[in-house]
Amino acid sequence: MTLSQRLFFRILPTLMVTIAVIGFLAYRSATREIDNIYDAQLINDANVLWSVMKRPLLRERRSRPTVQVPDIDFNMDNQLALNQDADDYADAHSFRAWKDDALAIASSNAFPAKVQRMKAGFSDVTYQGELWRVYSLPIPDTTITMEVAENIDLREGLVENIVLNLAFPLLVLVPVIAIIIWLAIYNGIARIRELVSEIRARTPDDLSMIETRNLPRDLAPVVHSLNNLLRKLGQSLTMERRFSDLAAHQLRTPQAGIKLLLQMFARADTEEERTALLKDLVVSNERAMHMTEQLLRLARVGHQAVRLEPLLLHDVAAAAIADFGVIINNRNLDVSLSGPADATVRGDRALLRIMIDNLLDNAIKYSPDGGRIALSLERREGGWRLSLMDSGPGIAPDQRQAAFQRFNRLGESAAEGAGLGLAIVADIAQRLEIAIALSAADWGPGLRIDLDIPAA
Repeated sequence: MTLSQRLFFRILPTLMVTIAVIGFLAYRSATREIDNIYDAQLINDANVLWSVMKRPLLRERRSRPTVQVPDIDFNMDNQLALNQDADDYADAHSFRAWKDDALAIASSNAFPAKVQRMKAGFSDVTYQGELWRVYSLPIPDTTITMEVAENIDLREGLVENIVLNLAFPLLVLVPVIAIIIWLAIYNGIARIRELVSEIRARTPDDLSMIETRNLPRDLAPVVHSLNNLLRKLGQSLTMERRFSDLAAHQLRTPQAGIKLLLQMFARADTEEERTALLKDLVVSNERAMHMTEQLLRLARVGHQAVRLEPLLLHDVAAAAIADFGVIINNRNLDVSLSGPADATVRGDRALLRIMIDNLLDNAIKYSPDGGRIALSLERREGGWRLSLMDSGPGIAPDQRQAAFQRFNRLGESAAEGAGLGLAIVADIAQRLEIAIALSAADWGPGLRIDLDIPAA
């Protein structure tokens, strides 16, 4: 079902219910108003009859029989018969005049004397299966009571006519209103259809922004969200292409070296040459494996979702040091960790661990055997600072900014690196909103890296 059909079939029942509610309220309102008007008319009729019959009723004696007034049709030569509605109106009204508990005067269609005199005011009486509305007017200082009765069917018929006259045009207009609503909905979502057609017509490589001018206010957030998604997709595809190009370029060199060493190994004449070539093959293979691992880390950093949570920074750093324990012992490195154990920061455990692992890997790689590496935690405004110092050659101040670029090796001491360690650290720092700074180690030669991590 299309959006137009969904909207139409939701609005149309609402319209029908609205018409029904209007008809019901109109019926209630018409009934109430007609009852008030007709009740007022009964009061007026009772007073008019008293004014007309005042003298004969005051003179009349109780011993006289009831005087019955003939139907008005006979008195006016059937003039009312020419108008059926007026004739029905006349037949629906009757009156009685009581004096001294006896029925003195009555219309031809009035209740008989066996129907007792009504109490003062309004009463509803059922006579011969018909409901009548009766108004009884006791005359002060006399024994006379004027009664005027009206058949309720007269009121109900008038109410039904009013409701029918109101409902019929509304029912006739329902198809017209339905067509108008359909056209309004269809034209109203024309911009959505254009937007869908525009998106559907795009090629997979077309990630340009969708035009937002002349957009309805309700559609603007949707289009802005789509544009943000397209922008993120574009950035992701750009990063993937760049990563693929860089990975292919960087892996080609060690693979070519391994291939060359294998060819030389096959042509070697002596065992000494094979042993030396085998040693070079192991080194080249380790270098290729290291570069592959760094590339996988870089890819993971770019695509892994960030899950922020409170972390004990001391525990994360201690776990990273423990993983490098074998290398640290083999090279007799002095590695220390200082700072409060309850330092709590806000970050992603996996990404923060990758960051510290890369920093430790670089520090161990560039520090000489028996060198010193120190990690410390210090409270800072808004968070904690993790500082790592090594005893390697360090980085010159004019080269520190370039150190975060991918595949950038600084100096001869970095010849065996992949040039990705600090680039990975910089990417993670950007995602976790961590400020990073490079400087010289406190004890002289070496590199100091400060990470300002937000507190939990």
